[in-house]
Amino acid sequence: MATVNFSVPDWVKAEFDRTFQGQNKSAVIAGLMQEAVARVALKKRRQALFEELTAKRPQRGTADDKDIKAARRAGRP
Repeated sequence: MATVNFSVPDWVKAEFDRTFQGQNKSAVIAGLMQEAVARVALKKRRQALFEELTAKRPQRGTADDKDIKAARRAGRP
């Protein structure tokens, strides 16, 4: 298991200690770090998907109002 040492403002430490009083603070920090890693990975996946869809935009066909209305009617029971 790794040891991490970093500095935070005093008010953050005090609020953290108050909020997570009685809990395993190492486990809390590890969980928050895992959430941060997952959040960044999700952001990267979303960005990649956005770029892929944007790149394919010129290849898509176009539809006028008549086509759109017909497609909506066809999909309804």
